[in-house]
Amino acid sequence: MPSRPQPATLIWMRDRERNTRPALSDEKIVRCAIQLADAEGIDALSMRRIAAELGTGTTSLYRHIAGKDELIELMVDAVSGEQPLPERPGRDWRAELADTARGFRAALLRHPWLAQQASRRPALGPRVIARSDHALGVAGKATDDATLAGMMVTAVNTYVLGSVSTELAELEAQRSTGMTEDEWRSSVGAYVRQVVDSGRYPHFNRRILEADDPGAEARFEFGLDCLLTGFAAALERG
Repeated sequence: MPSRPQPATLIWMRDRERNTRPALSDEKIVRCAIQLADAEGIDALSMRRIAAELGTGTTSLYRHIAGKDELIELMVDAVSGEQPLPERPGRDWRAELADTARGFRAALLRHPWLAQQASRRPALGPRVIARSDHALGVAGKATDDATLAGMMVTAVNTYVLGSVSTELAELEAQRSTGMTEDEWRSSVGAYVRQVVDSGRYPHFNRRILEADDPGAEARFEFGLDCLLTGFAAALERG
């Protein structure tokens, strides 16, 4: 009977220092993998490809990291530590939770592959846990209920992931088609005019003819403000 695969998170229970060699380290491998994933996507990652990028043998990599799953675990933890956490906690939970959401969005946009990984089972590296602990501490200023604080943080993270996924999808569409958003709109302009002229969809027509077209950041901030306002109202109701 085949053995069950071990969770990648078990890497944090091992003594990784003993695997560190001057010519090749975990940090060097992980940084190379992040650069590759940023440029070409997570599917471009393989131990063979990274070994080639580093000018070493694949066997040398396996002395440090057991495989791709462990490598991604290390990558997620590394990018989670790119932005330092506030040294001194503030008093305004709403402003701090908004800053946490903006920081998460920025990380997802810097590393497009991260959104897919963050939607799966949570990584449990020390930097990831530290960032989660900070967010829970911020939510804890709003409520003493640990369950409610956890749901607030989960709701914020879910909103950020959904919002950024839309942004990333547009960027991927531009990459795959070679057309900017303005160029795409121009290409479908004649059809949209036909739809508007038909008069069948009055609300769609108002959106096209009357509404402004805010950018991604403005849309993000609007949704985030609505979410935090909802938290405040729910907490006030008790």
